[in-house]
Amino acid sequence: MFMKIAEIKEMSTSDLVERVEAETTNYNQMVINHSISPLENPAQIKQLRRTIARMKTELRQRELNNK
Repeated sequence: MFMKIAEIKEMSTSDLVERVEAETTNYNQMVINHSISPLENPAQIKQLRRTIARMKTELRQRELNNK
């Protein structure tokens, strides 16, 4: 679920795009579920949001390097 930067850099760009979409959907669902009934560990939301940001940052760096 939560990935390290080294794991993210090893992924291919297409896998990374798919993973960002899946994790974003998962994040949105987690936030909705948390608003209805609190999660056991609400810090998961913060960790997932940061993981998504790391993946998007890596995608942006790859985009800039290819130009």
